[in-house]
Amino acid sequence: MAQETYIEIKETKKRNIDRVKTLTRKDVELKMEEKLIGRRVTRKLIVDSLFDSMRELIMMADPTIRIEIRDFGVFEVKKTKPKPKARNLKTGEFVFVPGRRKMHFKPGKILKNFLKEKIADPLQ
Repeated sequence: MAQETYIEIKETKKRNIDRVKTLTRKDVELKMEEKLIGRRVTRKLIVDSLFDSMRELIMMADPTIRIEIRDFGVFEVKKTKPKPKARNLKTGEFVFVPGRRKMHFKPGKILKNFLKEKIADPLQ
């Protein structure tokens, strides 16, 4: 029995290593709170601190990170593979393109449903 529990714990730890760190709305709120302490709050300051906080959290990616905001969507930093045989279109020579990180946004259910709605035809 004790060995089965040990194996389960070991497997759980192994799975958690492969997971991408996920930040939530609460993490964004805490980052914004750090920026707003002791300041007179205005609409511009709130909006600026929101974007600054999101930018700082995204820049924490080591090498990947995921920011999940319920009912809005998920921002994710992903790694790209290096491309050893990319081609320069002007010269035709093959060049090596190193791997890098890229930003990806996946809209939440509400936004996805809104984007699926048909657009009214302006000609009719």
